[in-house]
Amino acid sequence: MANAGLDRSLLFVRAFLRCCQTTEELSPGLVDPGPFQFSIHERGVTHVLVTGGAGYIGSHAALRLLKDSYRVTIVAMAAHGVKTLIYSSTCATYGEPKKMPITELTPQVPINPYGKAKKMAEEIILDFSKRSSMAVMILRYFNVIGSDPEGRLGESPRPELREHGRISGACFDAALGIIPGLKVKGNDYITPDGTCVRDYIDVTDLVDAHVKALNKAEPDKVGIYNVGTGKGRSVKEFVEACKKATGVDIKVEYFGRRPGDYAEVYSDPSKINSELNWTAQHTGLLESLKIAWRWQKLHRNGYAPPKAVTY
Repeated sequence: MANAGLDRSLLFVRAFLRCCQTTEELSPGLVDPGPFQFSIHERGVTHVLVTGGAGYIGSHAALRLLKDSYRVTIVAMAAHGVKTLIYSSTCATYGEPKKMPITELTPQVPINPYGKAKKMAEEIILDFSKRSSMAVMILRYFNVIGSDPEGRLGESPRPELREHGRISGACFDAALGIIPGLKVKGNDYITPDGTCVRDYIDVTDLVDAHVKALNKAEPDKVGIYNVGTGKGRSVKEFVEACKKATGVDIKVEYFGRRPGDYAEVYSDPSKINSELNWTAQHTGLLESLKIAWRWQKLHRNGYAPPKAVTY
């Protein structure tokens, strides 16, 4: 986003670009919205990108807190004349549709807390948009993989969320010897090889989708788009690609299904293709994983300072 020249007028809410120095990121307080409002006012922010937060939400109490947080964000934006809101949502809001691929008109019936939280946030935003002239864009991500090709950013979940992280993170942890192997939840789904099928979208393409959404946003209008490749890949396919990317024969164990997981999820990106002129360019699993693996090897401690070495 910074490369596209979107700096002083854009505020990131939560942590999409953790170490980017030309755009600002901020987590609005659940009780005290003061710092968030001050940042909007002081910098003359006109566009806000809300990127969500944790990918794992385990309780109804957390849902209530998130609901309050989204309301704080929107009220602050309205009070200070923000013109555009880009909201990062998820395919998890659809639940497990009976028909594939998923379009923007597919009914939203989430079956896990994460999907429910995102759907709730969408509803708050859409309700607000009816009383505002703010331009609103909602992007429903599919499964994000990869890292910045220039090596500035990569995946580094907080320690308490690591076990709930993406499959790529678990594969890399196994390849680095941080964990003994990969635990795959479920190999008896009704899919070609028995493992879950997902639509994996490279983070570089995802950033491009945000830039195009921001450039196409119009006052008094709401745009809702799926952001995916339109192609499903199984967990087994993913693991084999990760083995090739890392050069490590990662140990894989299969366990029972994880509650709330869907058998098959992949997008129909026709709408974003035609309306925003966006199409995923980085669709090779192996290449995306090679780039992500390069970052992981160079940042074994994530964004924390390198650990001291005693000789």
